[in-house]
Amino acid sequence: MNDAAMDRARRAPVPAPGKQAGLPSFAEAFRVWLKIGLLSFGGPAGQIALLHREVVDERRWVSDARFLHALNFCTLLPGPEAQQLATYLGWLLHGVRGGVAAGVLFILPGMAVMLGLSILYVTLGEVPAVAALFFGLKCAVLVLVVEALLRVARRALRTRTAWALAAAAFVALYVFALPFPVVVLAAALIGYSAPGAFRAGSHGTAKDGPPALLDAVLAADPGRPGRLAASAWRAGWLAVALWLLPVAALVLAGGGVFADVAWFFSKMAVVTVGGAYAVLAYVAQAAVQGYGWLTADQMLVGLGLAETTPGPLILVLQFVGFLAGYGQGGLAWGVLASVLTVWITFAPCFAFIFLGAPYVERLHSNRELTSALAAVTAAVVGVIANLALWFGLRVLFADVRRVEVGPAALDMPVLASLDPLALALAALAAACLFRLKLGLLKTLGITAATGLVTKLALG
Repeated sequence: MNDAAMDRARRAPVPAPGKQAGLPSFAEAFRVWLKIGLLSFGGPAGQIALLHREVVDERRWVSDARFLHALNFCTLLPGPEAQQLATYLGWLLHGVRGGVAAGVLFILPGMAVMLGLSILYVTLGEVPAVAALFFGLKCAVLVLVVEALLRVARRALRTRTAWALAAAAFVALYVFALPFPVVVLAAALIGYSAPGAFRAGSHGTAKDGPPALLDAVLAADPGRPGRLAASAWRAGWLAVALWLLPVAALVLAGGGVFADVAWFFSKMAVVTVGGAYAVLAYVAQAAVQGYGWLTADQMLVGLGLAETTPGPLILVLQFVGFLAGYGQGGLAWGVLASVLTVWITFAPCFAFIFLGAPYVERLHSNRELTSALAAVTAAVVGVIANLALWFGLRVLFADVRRVEVGPAALDMPVLASLDPLALALAALAAACLFRLKLGLLKTLGITAATGLVTKLALG
């Protein structure tokens, strides 16, 4: 560069950091979050892939490494990691209003659809045609869970140590029935103590090309996360109040199904790590066996409904809450309990992100923390593998028994109880998804329609 050009460069006005990097406007980001909320089918694996495609690959708002760093933190938290990841990314881009917009828009479309499907189920679910549709849906769910397992494993298991940790998590859950939080905490401690064993990337570009927009902003304005932190913490404590005050009011009012729903799902909100896949074991045990709100078959139907809707897969809890209220007071109570369940389930998610994300942003260069978060992601592979086996046994076999051998306890199917139609429909779903590459919605539609036709033909 010659002297004249250098002089012109020195005298050129310097744009504001956000303007310089070309961050999207709030309106533009709002439209993208709405699009993601409407299209986020396929559970957390599909939703995370959609988020990555929209904000990393196509728009280059966030670098791949920063995206994965945020994802690992969200996986460590109780609750749905995809929704929390959207909230985190929205906060990074536009502060608290961006986080609220991204998180709420991720939930609302699926919530509305799930409520409608829940009402349809209790009003028409015993009609043979509707029951047959749900049967096919349930068989397809098994394949979708297996697909989620494969997709997460490809992303998370990049070293032999990560593979070993995933296998250990599976054994701890399936064989010894250790609590999910204990397994995840142990994984985090292992990753923290062995930072060289888990692979981590670096920030900068999204794929190949210029720096991601957010990384350019932070390079030009390193103090930006600190300025966003104060409002995030205020919003986080407000979310805590909006979560706990209704619970306390309902419990102190004298119990009833709404108090039970509020208290139960509040406990789920703080002890279930690993998203919807992890929460199902708790819900199946407490809601089915303890409270008697629904049956094991209805739990599977609820997961199938959640798979057909956009939004977090953890909206299956909305179905559980709806049936709890419906069983006590009919349709109106079901709707109220459904809304309460969603409120209690997701208010903590906003609290966790707004209170924790500012600290995580300060520790991007901390090698031990990055390794701990990567180890948690590896352990979640074992969590999903445990869920896949749990569902597979119950979808394909009518009789599953718990066999205890010393400190170990295994779910073992009675082979004679194998359902040939369920096996055939699961194989059909696998062919559609893996062989023909038809995608989620077509796979669900074909499997449900085949289940309908076959069930009605067999009487």
